[in-house]
Amino acid sequence: MAVKDFFSESQQHAIGESIARAELNTSGEIRVHLEEKCKTEPVQRAVKVFEQLAMHKTEHRNGVLFYLAVKDKKFAVIGDQGINGLVDEHFWDDVKTEMLRQFQLGLFTEGLSNGIEMAGEKLKIHFPYQSDDTNELSNDISFGE
Repeated sequence: MAVKDFFSESQQHAIGESIARAELNTSGEIRVHLEEKCKTEPVQRAVKVFEQLAMHKTEHRNGVLFYLAVKDKKFAVIGDQGINGLVDEHFWDDVKTEMLRQFQLGLFTEGLSNGIEMAGEKLKIHFPYQSDDTNELSNDISFGE
């Protein structure tokens, strides 16, 4: 199965809607990236993807990336320096734990959506929506090899 087929079209739409809802009350930006395999530690790969997607170029450095290597069953959640400096030390681990709990039940869309909502809640606290806010990054899932 190709990585683009991991989530159905309706599941991809639901994930995009989760991102849009999470970003409604914040200037933060959330992206989801899927790849088939991860040849390194998932956090290391997520950092590279973060840069490739130019997520470090947001105005407030408050982007969050959900990275999944579907065939290898690896994933990472990382934030940019703006948000990392404000959330609890273990926040991203807590998000991953919640996601993993659902992933183990085969509930990938739900797990990802819940993780996105958790990130959105933190972003809303630290980076509330501004009247001049623009959506700096696409809400669509991006795909790698």
